[in-house]
Formats: sequence, C-alpha cells, structure tokens
Amino acid sequence: MKINLASVFVDDQAKALRFYTEVLGFAKKTDIPLGDGVSWLTVVSPEQPDGVELVLEPAGHPAVKPFRDALVGDGIPWTSFAVDDVQQEYERLVAAGVVFTQPPTDMGPVTTAVFDDTCGNLIQIAAQ
Repeated sequence: MKINLASVFVDDQAKALRFYTEVLGFAKKTDIPLGDGVSWLTVVSPEQPDGVELVLEPAGHPAVKPFRDALVGDGIPWTSFAVDDVQQEYERLVAAGVVFTQPPTDMGPVTTAVFDDTCGNLIQIAAQ
C-alpha cells in the first residue's frame, strides 16, 4: 500500500493553482473540469512527477470552513512539505511575498516553518 493522493481544501482553485505552481514551485498534473467552475485539480513535485499528487480540493462543503478556521486559529498546519533547507526555502518564499506564521524553528530532529497558503490553510515546511 502507498499514498498516491493527498488533499488540501482551497477557497479558489485558480488562485490556489497559481500559488502552488508559481510561488511554491509545484507542477500541474491533472485538471479535469467537473462543471460549475470546479475541477479535479492536482499538482506534483517537479522532482517526482509520478509521485504523490496534491489535490487542490474545493472548500465548498459546510464542514470545511469551521474545521479550517479552528486549525488556523490554533496555528495548526494542514499538512507538511519536505524541503532540503528550511532557512533557504523560508528566505525564497518571503522574497516572493509569502507570509509566515512561524519562522524557521529548530524542533530537535527537524527544523520547521509555517506559512499561509493564501487559500485558507497553514502549511508547514520541514527538513531533518
């Protein structure tokens, strides 16, 4: 068994696609229109184009908003992305206008930082 999809709920798929590709550096993998302006939309790491896909999932379900608001309110990231160097990635993303809620922080065996993805989520980056 292996993971092939993970999801992040987004307020606006077009905005999310721009952020996740143009700012974070992921590559669009799948974009299948489903009607009503919604798509099955996934991105992947360009380093692993056949690896795990991240679904940019529309956040329309009524349970999503209170759940995400609670996570953001408590400073809890929705998910975590691996990077080689948290400080270097932090500096690159800050220069691109990304807002961090937690700067690079040594957490023992890992270093983490947390940013706002502009689509309703906090996302963590981490390196060992």
